[in-house]
Amino acid sequence: MASRRKDRGDSFSPSLPAPGQEGTRAEQERPLDPVEQARALCLRLLTGTPRTRKQLADAMRRRDIPEAAAEQVLERFEDVGLIDDQAFAHAWVESRHRGRGLARRALAQELRTKGVDAEAIGHAVGQLDAEQEEETARALVDRKLRATRGLEKEKRIRRLAGMLARKGYAEGLALRVVRRALEEEGEDPEALEYYLPD
Repeated sequence: MASRRKDRGDSFSPSLPAPGQEGTRAEQERPLDPVEQARALCLRLLTGTPRTRKQLADAMRRRDIPEAAAEQVLERFEDVGLIDDQAFAHAWVESRHRGRGLARRALAQELRTKGVDAEAIGHAVGQLDAEQEEETARALVDRKLRATRGLEKEKRIRRLAGMLARKGYAEGLALRVVRRALEEEGEDPEALEYYLPD
């Protein structure tokens, strides 16, 4: 049966270029111009997920793309709206607060590591108010509360408050939310006073 396929000329050889094409696929896809390399890299990286200007600049630096070419592409991408650190920051805050329950402090730190400037960070985390943050902290504690039943009071408090601290919540807010949750669960407020003073 294989011989009939050869006779018809249907065989495929990946090392040979298709009719009308010159060179291998890798040679065709590899831009030689540094600006083209920079543009191709940025487009590929932006296809998967939004990125900040700094993330793209770092990726081009790792690929040894000349700084002038990188800057030219970054400027052009900003002009046409493909790079928008402000929009990135707002989307990041919305996603990470809703999905992981991160507080403003943790979100600001993440955005700083991604190269977003302080003004954009301020606007982005400013969309969360103290009330929203407290509601989210309470929801996180409520989810974790059941898993801590049966533990000693002190250990339980440490786990719940520690979980909130790792998500960027201030100590005062974390302890207040944990205290309220434990009181609503039936813990004696006077007994909690030793571990969680007002």
